Amino acid sequence: TGSRKGHSKQEGGFAEGRASLGCLGPRGMAAPSMKERQACWGARDEYWKCLDEKAEDASQCEQLRSAFESRCPQQWIKYFDKRRDYLKFKEKFEAGQFQPSKTTAQS
Repeated sequence: TGSRKGHSKQEGGFAEGRASLGCLGPRGMAAPSMKERQACWGARDEYWKCLDEKAEDASQCEQLRSAFESRCPQQWIKYFDKRRDYLKFKEKFEAGQFQPSKTTAQS
């Protein structure tokens, strides 16, 4: 079982049984295998696709978010979330759609 709530070996979660195998590094984190990386990226891509298609109601993507979180290391999730925010900002900015907030414009 994984160390995070609701993660088991059957789910294919990132931490699946590595502690018992002694595969953890000095900080208790193991490098993901190629299969784990591919599962993470696939879950991320499905989640991002859902967010793009359901922009008005992201709550429809909650199951995909859970799959994303169960298949990726926590640090990767934080990185991917920030990356998506940046890419969406950049997309709007380059299209001339970015509107600074009133407080940003005044400073």
